[in-house]
Amino acid sequence: MKKMGKKKKKRKQKQDNTNSIFAILAAALSNSNNNYSEFIIKKCLNRLRLSLLSQSQPTLPIPILSLLPVLLNSKCSGGIAGLSAEIVGAASLLSLETNEKIAADAEIVRGLVSLLRNSEKRVLVAAANAVLDLSTTSVGRQKLLESSALEALLLIFRQVHRSSTLVSLCAGENGNEASLCIACKEDEFLVLLLDAAIVLINSCDIEQLLRIPRKLYESLLVFLKELWIKVQDQLLSGNIMRSNREKHFCSSKITVNSLAESIFRLSLNADQFTIISKERVERSIFSSNEGSFENFIVNYWEASPFLVRSTDSLIEGNDIFTSFVQGLSSKESICSFLPCIFQRLISCLPIASDELDILSFLNDVRHKLGCPLVHEQDIRVLKTDKISKKEVHFFPRISDSFDVKDPYLIYADDISKCEEAYKEGYTIALRGMEFRFECLANIADGLASLFGQPSVGANMYLTPPNSQGLACHYDDHCVFVCQLFGTKHWKIFAQPSVQLPRLYHPCDIVNGVEAESSTAECRQFLLREGDILYIPRGFPHKACTEDDGLTGSAEFSLHLTLGVEVERPFEWEGFAHVALCCWNQAQKIHHHASVESFSGILNLMSVNLLHLLIGLLGHSDPTFRKACLVGAVSRPSDTEDWFYLNQKTIFDELIGKISADSRFLELLSSMEMAIRENTDPFQQMRWLQLLDWNRETLEGHDRNLPFTGAEIMFPLYAEHKDMAETAFMQVKSKFCSEVSFEDVIERYKMLLGKYKETRKQYINGMLSLHCN
Repeated sequence: MKKMGKKKKKRKQKQDNTNSIFAILAAALSNSNNNYSEFIIKKCLNRLRLSLLSQSQPTLPIPILSLLPVLLNSKCSGGIAGLSAEIVGAASLLSLETNEKIAADAEIVRGLVSLLRNSEKRVLVAAANAVLDLSTTSVGRQKLLESSALEALLLIFRQVHRSSTLVSLCAGENGNEASLCIACKEDEFLVLLLDAAIVLINSCDIEQLLRIPRKLYESLLVFLKELWIKVQDQLLSGNIMRSNREKHFCSSKITVNSLAESIFRLSLNADQFTIISKERVERSIFSSNEGSFENFIVNYWEASPFLVRSTDSLIEGNDIFTSFVQGLSSKESICSFLPCIFQRLISCLPIASDELDILSFLNDVRHKLGCPLVHEQDIRVLKTDKISKKEVHFFPRISDSFDVKDPYLIYADDISKCEEAYKEGYTIALRGMEFRFECLANIADGLASLFGQPSVGANMYLTPPNSQGLACHYDDHCVFVCQLFGTKHWKIFAQPSVQLPRLYHPCDIVNGVEAESSTAECRQFLLREGDILYIPRGFPHKACTEDDGLTGSAEFSLHLTLGVEVERPFEWEGFAHVALCCWNQAQKIHHHASVESFSGILNLMSVNLLHLLIGLLGHSDPTFRKACLVGAVSRPSDTEDWFYLNQKTIFDELIGKISADSRFLELLSSMEMAIRENTDPFQQMRWLQLLDWNRETLEGHDRNLPFTGAEIMFPLYAEHKDMAETAFMQVKSKFCSEVSFEDVIERYKMLLGKYKETRKQYINGMLSLHCN
C-alpha cells in the first residue's frame, strides 16, 4: 500500500510540474516582448527537453502540445524555436502514440517545416533532427510529405557547400546490412540532411515523386550517384568494417539499400535514355531488299530462322550497336575487357511480368536492392561438356546450395576467377544488359516498339575459342543474335512442335539433347562481326567457337541476344480477350440489360464461357499463341498499310476459328468442375481488370471480369442447359459478326502502355544505379 501511495504521489508531482510549466509558458508567451519572458521560456523549454530525453516524462501532455505551434513560430531569438524543435523531436521518440499525436497536429508539422527555412544553423540542425525523429512512423512521414518537408530539405541541400566526400562502410546492427559512414570536411549537417531526405524520398508514392520539382532533386541525385559509385567500389572489394572506427566520420542512418532505393525512386520518371525510333531499328536490322521487314514478318516471324548479313563495320559505321561496340573495342585484351564490363555492375532483381506497380516491387526488394551480381540470376559462367553434352558450371549453383535464400554473390575476387574460367573454356553470360547500359536500353526499347511488345531483354555472351557455352536448348522467346566480335557457328534444329512455348511456361517438346541426337533437319550458320541471326521461340539450337574454315584457327566470340518477350496479354489470345471485352462493353451501353434478370445472367455467363473458349483455343491452336503485333500499328486509319492489313487478316482468321468452335458442353463441364474444386480457370486472364471499364457489379463482383459471380449464377445457368446453350451460341455468333478490329486497337494499346510504363520505370531506376 505504501508503494502504491508513493507512485501516486510521484505521478501527482509530475502532473503538477507539467501544469506549472504550462502555466509559466502561457504567461511568458502572453508577454514575450521582453528579455525576462524570453529567459523564462527558454528555461522552461530546457527543463521540459531534459525530462523528455531522460524519459522521466512518459508523454507530452496535451496542454504543452497546444503551445508548440506558437513556440515553433516564435519571432524571438532562434533559441526558442530551436528548443521547441528539439522538444518535438524528443517527444516523437517517446512512443508510437505520441509520435502520431504530434504528426496529426497540422500546425505543429507546418511550424517544424517552416524552421527548415530559418537562417540560423542551430535552428536548422534542430529542425532537421526533429524531422528525422518524426519520420520514425509512417504517419509522421506522410504528414511531413504533405507539408512539403522534402522540398524544404532539398532546397537546403542545394545551398549547402559540399566538398569531396569520403565513404566508409561498416556492418549494421543485424550484421547483414551495410551502414554508411560519411566523412565531410565541414560538419555533420550534410549527413543529417541526407538522412532525413532519403527517409522521406523512400516514403513517397508516385504522385508525390512527380510533384518534386526537377530543379530541386537533380543536384541531390547527382550527389547520391557520386556517393553510390564510392559505395559500390567498397562493396565490390568486400571492404566492410565491423564498426566505424575511422576518425572524423559522421555515422549516418543510411543503409546501402536505402541509398539505392532513393536513387531508383528519383529516377523513375526521368528521361533516362534517348529513344531510338522503331524505324531506325528496322533500317538497321532489315536494310537489304531480301531482309525487308515485310518479308521477315510474312515469311519468317515465329516460323523460321533468318540471317541478315552485315555490309558495314560495327565500329566505323552508323549502326545501332556502334556506340556499344566502340566502347568495348578500346580494350586490348580479355584481361582488361572483363573488369571494364563488370565494373560496378549490381544485381537486377527480377520483376514479375504482370507487376504494374513499381513501388510494390520496390517494397518487396528494398532489402536486396543494390546488392552485387547474383550467380545464375545475373551471371552464368558455364561450358558444355563435349562428351556428355551437359552444362558444367564454374561457380556453385543455387540448386546445389543448402539455402536458396543465400545466393552466391560476385565480388572483386570472383571477377578474377571469371578470367581464369574463360581461359579454361567457360563462357561468361551476363543477363539484363538493357538495365546496365543506356545504349542497349535504347536498342531494346526500339525493338520492343517495332514488334509491339512491352519489353525486350538483352544478354551478352563471351565465349573463348574452341568452346560451347550453353547446351542445346530452346527459348521461350524469339531471339535476335547480334555478333559483335569474332565468329560463332550456330546449329538450329527443326521445330519439334507446332505449338510455341509460352514465356515462363515450358511446353512439352523434346529437350536439346534429344533434338541434337535426332535425324531432324538442322540448319547451320556462321556468324561474323555485324551479322544478325533470328531464332524463333521453340527452335532448339546450340552455338560454338570453332575453326571458321577461312583463317585456319578458331576465334573467340562476343555476341548479344535481344529477346522479344511475348507476355500472355500480347499474344493473339490476349487480343481476342480484349476484343470480347470491348464488344461486351458496347453491348451493355446500347442495350442496358439488367444483370439481375434471367436473360442478363444467361448473357453474362455466356460471355464468361466465351472467354474460356478463347483460353482453350490458346492451348490448342498455334495461331492464338503467336505474338500480336497490333501495338506496333502506327496509323489504324491507314487501311492500305501492309502491316495493318497483315494484322487484321490474322484477327479475321481467329474470329473465324472462334465462330466455328462449338464446345459448349465441354466448356460447361470445365466450369462446373472449377466451381466444385474451388479453382479459377480464368486466373491467367485476370489482367483484363487493367482495361479500366466503368464498373458494374453483381452482389459485390465486378461484372466486367471473366468468371464474375459464376459460383452464384452457375446453378441457374446449368439448370436450363438448353436455353444456356442457345444463349451461348447467340452471343458467340453476335460477337463474331459484330466485333470490329479497329474498335479494339485503342483499348489494346492502352493496356500495352501500362505494361511499357512499368518497364520504363524499372529500366530508369536500374540505369541510374549503374550510373548511366
